[in-house]
This record gives sequence, C-alpha cells and structure tokens, in this order.
Amino acid sequence: MQIVNLTGNAMVDIKKIYLKALKLKPLTKTEAIGLLNSNFHDLLYYANKLRQNFKGDKIKLCSIINAKSGKCSENCSFCAQSAHYKTSCETYPLVSASELKAAFSTSQKNGTKCFGIVTSGKGPTENEVEEICKSIQKIGLRKIDLSCSLGVMEKNALRKLKNCGVTTIHHNLETAKSYFKKICTTHTYTERVNTIKYAKSLGFKVCSGGIIGIGEKPNQRVELAMELKELNVDSIPINILNPVASTPLEKNKKISPQDSLRTIAIFRFIMPDKNISLCGGREANLQDLQSWIFYAGANGTMSGGYLTTAGRSVKQDIKMIKDLGLKN
Repeated sequence: MQIVNLTGNAMVDIKKIYLKALKLKPLTKTEAIGLLNSNFHDLLYYANKLRQNFKGDKIKLCSIINAKSGKCSENCSFCAQSAHYKTSCETYPLVSASELKAAFSTSQKNGTKCFGIVTSGKGPTENEVEEICKSIQKIGLRKIDLSCSLGVMEKNALRKLKNCGVTTIHHNLETAKSYFKKICTTHTYTERVNTIKYAKSLGFKVCSGGIIGIGEKPNQRVELAMELKELNVDSIPINILNPVASTPLEKNKKISPQDSLRTIAIFRFIMPDKNISLCGGREANLQDLQSWIFYAGANGTMSGGYLTTAGRSVKQDIKMIKDLGLKN
C-alpha cells in the first residue's frame, strides 16, 4: 500500500482510491490532486487494473480526415491552422465527397473503430454543414462510428448531422476553464461547453478531451478531467503538445513521458468507465514508451496521422497492440 505525504494535503492511499474508483464512486478533488505526487509505478499498476476491469483487453483505434485545413479565425496558441500565425500549414477548402468517401473506406478496411471528419474554423457555415451531410450520405454502408469535429455548433446544425447518420460529436475543451483564456481569446470556454451539452441533448455520443504541455499546471489537468466527468462525455482524447514553429508555444519544452503517462492514469482514475485515448503528440513525446499508454489506463489511440502532422500507420499500431497481448 503506497502512502504519500503531500504538502498541504491529507495523506493519500492509492489502493483506497483505486477501490473507490472501482465502485464508480467519484473522487474528490483532493484525492485526484493527490495522485499527482503518488508513486509512478503504483499509479500505473492500479490505472491498468481499472482499464482491464471496465474495458477489458480491447483497444479502440480511430482515424481522421483533415477535411478543411488552415485559415482558422481562432487564435488557439498551440494550433498550426490558426490564421493569426504564419505557419507552414497546408490550406484548402472543404474536401469533395469522393475524397471523404475514399478516406472513410480506407479507415474501415484498416480496422479502425471510428472515423472523424475534422474541419478548421470556429464553426461550420450553413453551406458547409449541408455539403458535409451530402458527402456523408454518399458513403453508404458503415460498420464503424462516424464522428464530426466541426467546432462550435448550435442545435440546428447538430440536428442535421444526426439526421444523416453521424453518431459522435468530437469537441475538445482543450484545457481547464481556469487556463483557457491563456490559450484562446477569440471564443469562450462556455461556447465549447454549450456545444457539448447541445450534442448530448440530441443523443450523440460525445468525444471531448484536451491538450497537455501547453503551459498549464498539473492540477489544471486534474481540473480538466473533473470538468469532463461532470459533463459525462463518452470518450476522452488526450493530446500532447508537439510545438509548432511560429505559434506562441513554439518554444515550449516538451513534457516528459512519465508526466504524460501519469496524466493518462489520473484521467482513468477520475473516469474509470469511459473510453480514454492518447492521440496527437504520441510519437514525438513518448517515442519508445508509446505502448505504455495502455498500461497507464488508455484503451484507445489515434492511428494513421493527425491534422497537420504525420503519425504511425494503422498496421504498426495493430502490431503493437497484438505484441502486448491486447486486442483490436
């Protein structure tokens, strides 16, 4: 039993907190923050047990298409696609229905479980929503989840996506409410929260997480996890900053692999029965420790590339999963 003496906090018993999470009893903020200073290997041990209990050995792979790139009006300080910064990001308008269908077919054949359509910008125009819906209708038979990540949205637009067969809305909170204004000032945290609430009210599954390593404090990662739990989202993607030249965060120092893995584990403790994945920044930040994400409590990852950076192939990730004795 690992007991940790935290400065200014009560003693924290990792096993006791694990048993509480196992019964789906909400952790207190003090307990969650206490895990930040707990023994690393003990933390991963219990996080892995929680994953095994609630998710078994099945690992979920997802993939995306960057369906509209660059020239984004928003000033998120980590983003290569923001028009506020002079990056080398490729820019293009909404892709054609045939391009979208081809990308979906490839994802489905590769064995991923969810395919996401992602567009740059604060939110889609009415015409863009109509075009996306038309493209989706041309996809045909779907054996995997279809997700859209189109930015801030109102109910009418979301309802149109629902009617054409979209099952999941992806919309990250990005970071804790207390830190949000440090990374974006062109829209509000409340707008993001409302999009999630609208999506849930219409019966969508909601995928929402954030990005770590953007200057936030460790306890703000806990704050983000607690906020996501309160919103009762279904899936939580965790991204790690891969600094982009010419953005305000280009000189940010990368967080350590252990720091990244600890974050995954704490999210698992806070939301033991949810889908948790590690997505952007996996290769750049974890390198040889990528397979450890599952022992830290993740039960999914993004494969085949990200919005503006390349990733590993689905074939490589499936091999990694099988080598660990896990299942895709």
